[in-house]
Amino acid sequence: MEWLELAMTAAPVLMTGVGYTLLFAVSAMVLGLTLGFAVALVRIAQVPLLSQLAALYVSLMRGTPLLVQIFVIYYGLPSVGIEFEPVTAGILALTLNVAAYLSESLRGAMAGIERGQWDAALSLGLGWWPAVRFVIAPQAVRLAVPSLANSLISLIKDTSLVSVITVSELMMVTKDLIAQTFQPLPLYLMAAAIYWVLSALFEQVQQRVERHFGHAHAR
Repeated sequence: MEWLELAMTAAPVLMTGVGYTLLFAVSAMVLGLTLGFAVALVRIAQVPLLSQLAALYVSLMRGTPLLVQIFVIYYGLPSVGIEFEPVTAGILALTLNVAAYLSESLRGAMAGIERGQWDAALSLGLGWWPAVRFVIAPQAVRLAVPSLANSLISLIKDTSLVSVITVSELMMVTKDLIAQTFQPLPLYLMAAAIYWVLSALFEQVQQRVERHFGHAHAR
């Protein structure tokens, strides 16, 4: 009964944290997909210098912990005159991190498209960018959906790390509630359940997208 009363009391506060968690996740997803697609295109096109810089960016983001990246952006950059609000810093860190993983998923998917598809598009008079946009990218996205979805679902859980820069997302408000109630076990279990539900919802979206592309491909 005590846990039930605690849940009833904590629910409104936890839902406030969920709002920030979704803000971080959705913003980073949209921005990360956009940046990741651009990075993948630069590397596929092998643009001089830019492709090397893109490869360095991907290696740096994938080779260092997200927590360190958050610290560098929020606590480190102000020392050189670049300062962000906590929410902006959190979204920026999550975006830069997830974009690196998404770019590799998209690049691998585009590289996996048969060479004949490129040749056919170019033989129809399409330039490189129209060929990518209308022929290659739609097929690549279909192939990349499982990998993209895994990265985006992981992003939901990674949002918990922005609590270190005092943003009142789900993990931060959970810690605040624990400090007030001295009930860590039930509150951490509630937070875990919420993360699980959010991840399960995104899994449902993934399955719907996969079915959509599957039906379109079958036609």
